[in-house]
This record gives sequence, C-alpha cells and structure tokens, in this order.
Amino acid sequence: MRKPFGGNMMRQLIWWRAVLVVLGLGWTPFAASGADRALSRAEAVKSLEQPAALARMKGAVRLAEIGIMRDADLLAARLHDDDGQVREVAAAAMWQIWSRSGDKATDARYQRGIKLMQARRLDEAVVVFSDIIKKQPAFAEAWNKRATLYFMQGQFDLSLKDCDEVMKRNRHHFGALSGYGQIYIQKGDYRRAIQYLERALKVNPNQAGTADTIEVLEEKLQERQRKTI
Repeated sequence: MRKPFGGNMMRQLIWWRAVLVVLGLGWTPFAASGADRALSRAEAVKSLEQPAALARMKGAVRLAEIGIMRDADLLAARLHDDDGQVREVAAAAMWQIWSRSGDKATDARYQRGIKLMQARRLDEAVVVFSDIIKKQPAFAEAWNKRATLYFMQGQFDLSLKDCDEVMKRNRHHFGALSGYGQIYIQKGDYRRAIQYLERALKVNPNQAGTADTIEVLEEKLQERQRKTI
C-alpha cells in the first residue's frame, strides 16, 4: 500500500542521476574506469556491494532504470546501508522496479490506473487494476494498488485480501506490510497493527513516522488495559 508510486520518487531518482553526472562520475562502477557510459545490469548489481557509498548509490539508481524483480530483493539489503543517501535511493529504486510488469501494454495500463488514483477517481481505478490482475496475476504491484484503493474506499477486508496477494509475490514489500498496519488501526486491532508495522520496519527501518505510530498504539493498548481493570 502506501501512496501510489509517482512523481516524487521518480524525481528523486532523476535528481540523484543528475548529481552523479554533474560530479563527472557517470555510471561506471569506479571513478577511474574510463569513458562515461551506462552501467550494465550486471555492473549495477555488482556496484551494490562496493565499499564506496557513491558506487552503491550509482548501482541503485541504474537498477531503478533497468532492474528486474529479483534486483529489488538485492536492493532490500541496501535499506540497511550505513549511508543514509544509499538507503534513500535504494527504497526509491525498489518502488520503481516494482512498478514494472515486464509488459509495455500492461505498464501503460498501470500508469493509467495511477493517474486515476491521483485524480481520486477510485472506482475507475479499481476497474483498471482489476483488469491488470486478471490478465497478469503475477504482477504484485497491481494487487498493491488495488489494496490501496480498497483502503481509500473503506473496504478494509478486501484490502487485507489484496495485501495477502502482494506478500505471496513480494516478500520485501514494506509498503504492503505498512498497509496491513493501517488497516488494523482502522479496525481497532492495535496489537495486530503493531505486529505488521514492526515487520515493515524490519524490512525498511527508514520509514518516517512508523516507529512513532507504534509508540502511540502501544500507549492506546495500555490505556485500554487500564480501563478494563
């Protein structure tokens, strides 16, 4: 769940790419590697393990452009990177990879669904993502977007079912894990909400506000206990 992937994270990745170019570091894994050129996918993957934070960042930005689903699993390790900028870029790159189905027609349809979400045309967007799911059920992010739509419509049980489908296909989807938490908050099940939010933080500890939400929920649980005594 979370907000639909859109302009903010894409602009973030474009900004980091521009920074690297301005610095004259291009896309090669090492600064001394010769003429500027685009990293291959294999080079980008290798760059994720380089000791220099800048090299890891370059690898993540490049995978955002050309990476495939299993590369997002590799990027998940960089969510725990020692460098905050690497963590930031890795998260954005994962969302970008998740938004690609591997089929151009499906991806165009997906972007149409995103625009409908942003325009708050929720019923129409549900139809679009349901159609994508029917034609390409392995595309986890279509399930995630429909889960988000159901949540926005207050259809929490349907949203939970779609979150289940996301996690079957994408075990690192911290957005869906956070989504479970938000659903259970709405349902008043704070204990279960905390469990899912903690799982989301375990995958991606960089989610702003999640730890604070857990703290608030723990306080609410304690208050409930006091009232039952």
